[in-house]
Amino acid sequence: MQPIRLPLKDYTTENPITVTEDTAIDELMMLMEGAGVRHLPVVGQGQVVGIISDRDIRLFAGLSDAEKYQVNAGEIMSPNPLTLSSTTPLEEVALIMSEKKVGSIIVVEEDQLYGIFTATDALNALIEVIRKDK
Repeated sequence: MQPIRLPLKDYTTENPITVTEDTAIDELMMLMEGAGVRHLPVVGQGQVVGIISDRDIRLFAGLSDAEKYQVNAGEIMSPNPLTLSSTTPLEEVALIMSEKKVGSIIVVEEDQLYGIFTATDALNALIEVIRKDK
């Protein structure tokens, strides 16, 4: 059986919602809940500088309102998120995500944010591939 060579770009969520390092935690929670997403890329000076997951938000959700005003995206983000080219083969992406135990990857095209690829996107790709084989 021939290996299937699918580019990451075909399964990436394009133009994801992004935030800046000074975005307040309450706004992060509202954005995630409102859009139904679990990851937000953090951008600064035109580049992705970090990523925030719903897990990061939950760690701070119990803070008092006064304490929440003192916490922003830059303080809770994971800096230097894993970034791959939109042309990276999907098989390679899945292997990297599994090995590094990450739930999302920032996808770039010509060094600019193209989108985000999450574990949910990976499952949707798997479903599509399996259904094509039947």
